Amino acid sequence: MNNMTLSRNTMLQFVKYACVGVLNTLVTLCVIYVCKALLGVNPLVSNAIGYVCGVINSFLWNKNWVFKTSGHYYREAVKFAVGFFICYGLQFLVVWLLSYKTLLKEFELPIAAFTMSGYGIATLIGNVVYTLTNYVYNKIVTFR
Repeated sequence: MNNMTLSRNTMLQFVKYACVGVLNTLVTLCVIYVCKALLGVNPLVSNAIGYVCGVINSFLWNKNWVFKTSGHYYREAVKFAVGFFICYGLQFLVVWLLSYKTLLKEFELPIAAFTMSGYGIATLIGNVVYTLTNYVYNKIVTFR
């Protein structure tokens, strides 16, 4: 396999990974809404249930569609969960540092009917960090 094919395959895999990420967000938000608004579950408990459902959804789609592995479910699930916590911790650190330890803490940019805050920008940067590091982690650790 030449570098061009490897690059194209990796790009396609990353696009599939990003699609799964969008699906996970929708699953997470829908579960949170159903739990909180329709079932009357405590908002924090609803949030936790939503994230658990999103992570399970993510694992299943990444294992079977994005990375197409036939490894042992339990081992891969544990590695996947570890990767989630590592990457989420890194994302949290990036958001915290940018929001509280840089000039972004003072930043506000009015755009049409809303204001983009430094925290909002930090969150976007943190999400990019999470997405890239979690993809690499899953590619080389969880689903290799």
